[in-house]
Amino acid sequence: MKPISRILLLLLMLLPAWTPATATVYTWSRYDLSFETPDDGFVTYMSNTRFEIQWEDMVMTVHLYSKDKGDDKKLLNENLQRKALGFNMYDLNNGKLKVKGFKKTYSIYGTMPDGSRAIIADLVSKRQNLIVEVTVNYLYGNREVVEDMIKSFAENKQQKPNHERKRQKVQTKQDADRQQREKQKQENQRQERKKEKLYDA
Repeated sequence: MKPISRILLLLLMLLPAWTPATATVYTWSRYDLSFETPDDGFVTYMSNTRFEIQWEDMVMTVHLYSKDKGDDKKLLNENLQRKALGFNMYDLNNGKLKVKGFKKTYSIYGTMPDGSRAIIADLVSKRQNLIVEVTVNYLYGNREVVEDMIKSFAENKQQKPNHERKRQKVQTKQDADRQQREKQKQENQRQERKKEKLYDA
């Protein structure tokens, strides 16, 4: 094989590694948060405090929690251990992930009962009374992609924090569900009143 042919073959073999993977950027404007995920994800849940997206080989869930005054390294690590045990994870190891722009990052890795892998990471905000908890369940071989997703989390520094928003408490999932039920009830009552007016006419 001629030297030029060898070089061309080598370039063709390396080309996929040079092509950047396309990503989708999500922005949680209420909390000035943004993060990136691989394309082709399907959003399965979205509320004021929770976001879930899935692909064929992984699922990511993001929960927002308000910080308690007593939050410290020991307490946050214990919470991660408790969450992991709640998923029946085993082979648990503390992670060493660091996410730029956040005060602290605590993470734990493990194996799920079905043999898939999982990571739970708590990102402690510098700017808000907020903990961003990211849980990713993934198939073996995706760890680098998963860590890149978690490292992509950022608080929007270009935008001035909305102090009114910062004073708001992070809504719990139960509150969000209750609001949704009340909204549905009001809509049903509105529909009933419309029907009554039609019959009166």
